[in-house]
Amino acid sequence: MALPQDFLMELKYRNDIESVLSPYIALKRRGSNLVGLCPFHNEKTPSFTVYPENGSYYCFGCGKGGDIITFTMQMENLDYIDAVRKLADKAGLRMPEDNRDDKELKLKNDIYAVNAEAGRFFHSVLMSPKGKAGLDYFLGRGLSLKTVKRFGLGFAPDDWHALENHLKSKGFTDYIISAADLTSKSEKKDKFGKNITYDRFRNRIMFPIINIHGKVIGFSGRAMPGNEKQGGKYINTSDTPVYKKSHNMFALNFAKAVCSKQAILVEGNMDVIALHQAGFEMAVAALGTSFTEEQARLLSRYTKEVVLTMDADSAGEKATDRALGILDNVGVSVRVLRLPDCKDPDEFIKKHGNARFQKLLDSAMSAIEYRLLTAARDIDLDAVDGKLKYLNKACEVLAALNDPIATDLYAGRLASKYGASKERLLNVIKNIVEQKCNGKVRVELREISGALNIQKNEVNPQKGKYRRAAAAEEAVISVLIRHPDMLDSVLNRLDPADFLTDFNRKLYQRVTEILGTGHGFDLVLLGEGFTSDEIGYITKMLTVGTANENAEKVLDDSIKVIISERKALDNPDVAELDDASWAEAMAALSKDKKKKPIG
Repeated sequence: MALPQDFLMELKYRNDIESVLSPYIALKRRGSNLVGLCPFHNEKTPSFTVYPENGSYYCFGCGKGGDIITFTMQMENLDYIDAVRKLADKAGLRMPEDNRDDKELKLKNDIYAVNAEAGRFFHSVLMSPKGKAGLDYFLGRGLSLKTVKRFGLGFAPDDWHALENHLKSKGFTDYIISAADLTSKSEKKDKFGKNITYDRFRNRIMFPIINIHGKVIGFSGRAMPGNEKQGGKYINTSDTPVYKKSHNMFALNFAKAVCSKQAILVEGNMDVIALHQAGFEMAVAALGTSFTEEQARLLSRYTKEVVLTMDADSAGEKATDRALGILDNVGVSVRVLRLPDCKDPDEFIKKHGNARFQKLLDSAMSAIEYRLLTAARDIDLDAVDGKLKYLNKACEVLAALNDPIATDLYAGRLASKYGASKERLLNVIKNIVEQKCNGKVRVELREISGALNIQKNEVNPQKGKYRRAAAAEEAVISVLIRHPDMLDSVLNRLDPADFLTDFNRKLYQRVTEILGTGHGFDLVLLGEGFTSDEIGYITKMLTVGTANENAEKVLDDSIKVIISERKALDNPDVAELDDASWAEAMAALSKDKKKKPIG
């Protein structure tokens, strides 16, 4: 059942777009609109524009666009109904009665339930004689029983079917157990010809992964010491309907309550748990993958500063460099904590204690200081050519700063320390900035062109085949949206069957349905019949204003082209509007490019 239009409009009015987007993006006012760095792709110059007047947004860099529902779907990795539900809860709106058999929602709830039961099973095994090896491991790593229970740590027995049999005894089906990625399929078949299933986690210590709402969404299983070569050191839940490892973080469910000023990002689960036990409950970690942009955006919702505390090895340095690059784009300050004479925070706290770690935390270096420090990696600073090489690399680091005062300060320090001219260094930095700006413009233009071409091919792949007709179809839809009083005239002349491209035909039908109810057009009314990419494409289509004074002529000529192209497809000899007339109409259409999408 489609959601009522009145409900959707009320949802929009109670959730103004600035309040929905601002927790994720630092927005600055530019005239009547707002701009910021796009959360969907890396950029240094803001190309993401928000239009409060009509409740829409569009990125001119990557082509993402839409309304509050589309944005919530994309940022929270939700489907349409769940995004509407989240916005309705935020606004205190009650969802309309929906008698649909919401299979997807039921599946998610069933997976949450089976994961919770699996977590209880793993924990009960850990606390039983069968889990002694696992409990000894945790206690040997310095964890208390209180910490073991708080994090719900567990043990998967060395048994092919222990968990599976337990879950089935609780009434869970093979389908749900498999959908939660708790079992795998063997190539062997049973007597009925079905593939035999077996427990995915066996003889491993278990870390339940809990989302910010307190629900178990997956597991990370570590092999027992000495068995790392059997199936890998770690096995993690693969993506499921409730779990995307790149969109969640370990222990954020605990940290979110105390990390508003500062969060500590570490590499491993054990580091997180050790820090929490030591009183540093703002520690979190990525999940079985490199730190991602999605995780950075998620973390930025709960904290103002991130302290990177990666392992003190080459892999940890690479992880730090990567995380710094990602966190640069989400509006949080970043510092780096380097661990002397210890591999990771867990080892450091055991060796030196909590107070010493707190001192390191308080004195963590800024991101720019860390980059200047690591720029000297593998360079002999005692040699003249080594100093020159380092200063050139340091200038590249400073050229990336968007802060003239900081640039001047650090350039002065470098000049003083290495006997160089501050003015010369500033000139080098200026030249690097200019070169990068020129190169960045070229890259961004290529990215924009590439993004639009990809989007075009994916959303309306027939546009390349029927260019003239597709352009006319988009013109009709644009005029109709801006001039709903022309609906009857258009319906009398143009049937959906006249459209040559399937996507524009579907959009035309939906737009005329909306206008036919007496509502003006609004993106929020398109409903779940369109994907996020399609909504973005529609928003792009509407960022070019349709000429008001020439609307009737544009509409008339566009309809003629559509009918002409349809007839030409059926009868190649028929043509009603020559290319010169069509070019004239399109010139009129493009005169009023206000770049303001319809809400």
